[in-house]
Amino acid sequence: MTELEEYIKQQQKEPDNYTPVFYRLKNQQEYDALLALLASKPHIQVYDQISSQLSELMKIRNPTKRLTPEESEQQINEFLGNASLSAVGVWVYFPWSGRVVHILDEKEFVELRTSRNKHKITDEEAAILGTKKIGIIGLSVGQSIALTLAMERVCGELRLADFDELELSNMNRIRTGIYNLSQSKVIIAAREIVELDPFIKVKCYTEGATEGNLMDFMTGNGQLDILVEECDGIDIKIISRMMAKELKIPVVMEMNDRGMLDIERFDLEPELPLLHGLIPDMDLATLQHLTSEEKIPILGPMVGMKDMSPKMKFSLSEIGKTITTWPQLASSVVLGGAMVADTCRRIILDQLRSSGRYYVDFEQLIR
Repeated sequence: MTELEEYIKQQQKEPDNYTPVFYRLKNQQEYDALLALLASKPHIQVYDQISSQLSELMKIRNPTKRLTPEESEQQINEFLGNASLSAVGVWVYFPWSGRVVHILDEKEFVELRTSRNKHKITDEEAAILGTKKIGIIGLSVGQSIALTLAMERVCGELRLADFDELELSNMNRIRTGIYNLSQSKVIIAAREIVELDPFIKVKCYTEGATEGNLMDFMTGNGQLDILVEECDGIDIKIISRMMAKELKIPVVMEMNDRGMLDIERFDLEPELPLLHGLIPDMDLATLQHLTSEEKIPILGPMVGMKDMSPKMKFSLSEIGKTITTWPQLASSVVLGGAMVADTCRRIILDQLRSSGRYYVDFEQLIR
């Protein structure tokens, strides 16, 4: 065995850790713990740009006046009080990347990070959104949705479910680095979310959504406010809706073709038929082990095959011949992330109350 092969063999697979560690240095124990961490792991990179964050915080708090450097410094000193610059805010350790970042603490961090949402999202609306929980099943299309929800801060908690690991062919639509190959899709998404905003709660279900964990996914630590369903498994697609209907949780789905968006308001219409009555009567047990090709006759009516784009219809006929599964494009996935995030925000804020299917078809709208 060559030296390189021996080195590779010794490398252990990275733990599925996606939880940042917080150190608030006003607490002596946490101060000591951070120093011990940095001493024990000298490879850790430390990023301290707290001064620029404080300057920007003073800037957004004084929108009617351009502060001079002296005025900004005076306001920063008033904000700090007797605390040192290193003790203000919180130091956040991301174990998977070996980084420690010094940021404002939660209240000021959220205020500053979302300041450019105003007044499209009011302070009152932001407070409501911050209390909400959204669950996403399926992290191929779902990754773009999760990240858009997090960037816009449409919720305070995200639950992510997918059993799959990243393959190179997934990277035509999943935004991540090649160093994440063979890593869990939900862990990849969770890490990116908390690196963007470590105060958003994220819970991962790396085994995917199953009959055994769906109740916990839907209700554990508080019931979901919205379910976003983007999975390939027909059985879970149906079972998750049955449970959402029972619990009166609205379901949103984006189909990644012709900009098709599906909304089921089980919270407002508890008698609404699953997927608008497009799910045929069947034995769910028979659905679990079907191939992609075998799923098509069952999935077709559910996903509106008759209204699909010509290229998608042709692609489905080629599964098992020239391709192994249905295609998905990055442009469609990113569009889906935007549509679902916008829809979830409007549902939560009671600005959208309808159920149905809607199309944002660029080929029809832009000609």
